[in-house]
Amino acid sequence: MVASNSCWQNAYQNLFAGCSEILAGEEKRSRLAWHLSDCFQKDSGRPPLPHCDAKSSMLKCLTKLDEDARKIYLETDAFKRQTERLVNELKNSAQFAEDKLETIEEKVEGLLQNSHLIHDSLASIDVQTQQVAKLTQNVEVQVNLVLRNTEAVYEQSKGIAASQSELQEKQATMTDKLEESMAKLHESSNKVGEKISNLKNQAIEIEEEISKVGNAMSSKMNTLQQRADDIGNMVGISLEKQKQVLDGKSLAFEGLQSLTKFQLHALEENR
Repeated sequence: MVASNSCWQNAYQNLFAGCSEILAGEEKRSRLAWHLSDCFQKDSGRPPLPHCDAKSSMLKCLTKLDEDARKIYLETDAFKRQTERLVNELKNSAQFAEDKLETIEEKVEGLLQNSHLIHDSLASIDVQTQQVAKLTQNVEVQVNLVLRNTEAVYEQSKGIAASQSELQEKQATMTDKLEESMAKLHESSNKVGEKISNLKNQAIEIEEEISKVGNAMSSKMNTLQQRADDIGNMVGISLEKQKQVLDGKSLAFEGLQSLTKFQLHALEENR
């Protein structure tokens, strides 16, 4: 066992006294490796490391080491780095465990709350189970009724199946007749098509005849129009002469009226 005032105890006291500071700075980590190497030198019977002032940089102190002391220092530095890695892993593991404990605590609280809910749910399920038992009895009665109705429907379905078979036979017969009728209709449509073609040809011939008759009638209408114009002119002349005759008669009538008035006036004077 290492004595209480040994070199090793002093080195580890320095480590744990300022662990966070040592791990945070490369200079302090190197100085820790220096102290550990010095202890190893002393315990192994080798001469201690040269004095390294606390105010001096470790780079300056390292230049004072011989080859063997430098190897021991480098091995100690590797050990120190591994220790640092283990400390970091322990720290991360502790933080992870703390987070897990908090999560477990929250889940335990949730489970306690859920246990109350489960208890209430079980009580509700018990009530619902009793209700389901009553409903099951009612359902059994309904099922028996449905079974009886199903038997009746089955009997009716057999009758329907027989009717469907008969209907299919009639449909087959109707299909044959329909195909025969369609064949006759197709033949008739062909004949009608031929007749329509003949009618089209006849219509073309009739249209040509109508065109000829129309041309002849147009010529005759022109002749009649000329004659009508001549007759109109003659009628106009006759009307003019009749107007002159009427004008003469009107003048004669006016003269007769004047004469009549004169005679009446003369008679009144004679009285």
